[in-house]
Amino acid sequence: MKALTIWQSWASLIAGGAKQYETRSWATQYRGPIAIHAAARYIRKWDLPADLAKVADVEMEAGRCPKWGAMPFGSVIATAELVSVWRIAYNVKMDVEEARKYPIIGERMAEDKHETVSYDYFVPSKKEAALGDWTPGRYAWKLANVKILQSPIPVKGKQGLWNFEMPGDGGVET
Repeated sequence: MKALTIWQSWASLIAGGAKQYETRSWATQYRGPIAIHAAARYIRKWDLPADLAKVADVEMEAGRCPKWGAMPFGSVIATAELVSVWRIAYNVKMDVEEARKYPIIGERMAEDKHETVSYDYFVPSKKEAALGDWTPGRYAWKLANVKILQSPIPVKGKQGLWNFEMPGDGGVET
């Protein structure tokens, strides 16, 4: 299965279901199962954007994300399915009603990486907007069917998409 290394607290927010889109500077033609790998590098809470830290605190208090000192690092922590990739075409930090006036907010990248299919608009929620870099020209990867692992699987991550062999039963919580 393919894997993607993501810094904490973003990786745990995906695993806990609070974050459905991972924003990246690059697109991928790949669609299918993907392992969510929490990077080994530690980012201090006070180095995170204030909006992200605030959302993360709420998710932690609700029990949907591990507390700051308990987050796993250098491990695969969840699996998901990469179902679509959207090209960010307009800054979504504006009011949703204002965004709807524009014919294209996001472009969905089709199976063929050279073809783009446009829709009326795509505007993430305020919470989702706080959890990613929605700068025009970047990409929003839609993740679905996220399943947290019973125990993190320590493994060294890599840049880009990389191959990961899930052990035996996969350790996925049901």
